Amino acid sequence: MIKKTFLLLAAVPVLLNSACASGGDRYLLLDSRLIASTENAKLTPGKVQKSKFNPLFEEDKPWEKRFDNLYANVIYDEQERIYKCWYSPFIVDNSAKGMTLDERKKVKYEAPDEREMAICYATSKDGIRWVKPELGIVEYEGSKATNILWRGSGPVGGDWYGPHGSGIFKDLREPDPKRRYKAFLKAEILSVAFSADGIHWGPAIACPEADVAGDTHNNAFWAPTLGRYVGITREWGDAFGRQVARTSSADFLNWRKCEIVLEGLDKNYQTYAMPVFYHGGIYLGLVAIHNQEADRVWTELTWSADTVTWNRVLAGTPLIANSEKEGDYDWGCVYAAACPVFLKDEIRLYYGGSDGNHFGWRNGFFCLATLRPDGFAGYTQIEANKPAKITITSKVHHKGALRLSADIGQEGYVKVRVFDERNELVAESEPLNGNLTDKKVAWRGGFSFDELGKESAQIQFEIQDATIYSFSFVE
Repeated sequence: MIKKTFLLLAAVPVLLNSACASGGDRYLLLDSRLIASTENAKLTPGKVQKSKFNPLFEEDKPWEKRFDNLYANVIYDEQERIYKCWYSPFIVDNSAKGMTLDERKKVKYEAPDEREMAICYATSKDGIRWVKPELGIVEYEGSKATNILWRGSGPVGGDWYGPHGSGIFKDLREPDPKRRYKAFLKAEILSVAFSADGIHWGPAIACPEADVAGDTHNNAFWAPTLGRYVGITREWGDAFGRQVARTSSADFLNWRKCEIVLEGLDKNYQTYAMPVFYHGGIYLGLVAIHNQEADRVWTELTWSADTVTWNRVLAGTPLIANSEKEGDYDWGCVYAAACPVFLKDEIRLYYGGSDGNHFGWRNGFFCLATLRPDGFAGYTQIEANKPAKITITSKVHHKGALRLSADIGQEGYVKVRVFDERNELVAESEPLNGNLTDKKVAWRGGFSFDELGKESAQIQFEIQDATIYSFSFVE
């Protein structure tokens, strides 16, 4: 067992927003629709920082036989001021606990015929130190002193397989308190369920019209630009194997037939699961890529304007990478949780890690990586000896004060220029320095976008020894 000592725990940071949504007039530069032109500039993935407290928890209960891909769902509940995590271990399986790496290589892992997945529950005051409460709901080997809130012998009605790949979220826009928490899962087929408290659940309601395999981390969310719920799940194809599939619903009960929206680059690099969330006016996906030959999984970034057409951000480059040391807690697999928790000073990307190959013996762990605000991906220089320039299309809304988020080296800077419809320079900023989050731009000689009225304008960022991630307007 891995023992962790917590010497110092910081107070819970102020949340920017606890839901998987943020938008308004915020623009992420990874959105290629924003870019009119670039010079000496390249898009680079964000730099995640894995927590020094990793792993946050492990398979330390008798019923946690194999976390496998964990399929975690994490929220910070602002009403209750607590972090909540729903995760899905196999509670009937063959465990790798206590096995050495050599022992794992001598005997092939095989899942038992009676394998069963369940939903478990954990909470935390700070998002670092987690508690698995005794819920008294579901029995395991004669005792209800477990944190299991749903298994196959429960609401599904005897399905031994259990609730598989459950996506769970708190729907703050739901008027019916009995449906405040929603689950999107595979019971016998793709199904939904409802709960008033996220712990006691009603029966699974089958959604046969979706007509999809659903054997992955299923997740659903309200899409504000579409006015519908969107579900992300999985299908299988002959050419590319695992595929990301999409469905949608107006009421979370009646779902459209699933359609394929993303596949891997080839059959060796397959798209395994993809939690999706809304931020900065677009939809971001944390897609798990399964390397079939190496039998390892990492997490990459995708984005979409409509949840239908998806764009890989630097395909082949992980956002959350595996450890390079075999046997480390996330050497074998990295599966992002649904979905990030946005704090004022960082983005928390929770994930399931494992120390062995996807199809092999492995111990599983609940882990954390962080990004700077808006730091999913940003532009930096190609050649270090000359500045980079990124020119933004004139179609963006430009009313109010311009603010930037960027990381700038000691000898670096960011300058901003504004050009009018005649391509004439109308404003230039003072150089910006340091690491900035939503920093208001100061203009030489004074300037306001209000001076342009309805006239369109192009904004150009010049950067030296810097990475720029986003810009926004605040009236």
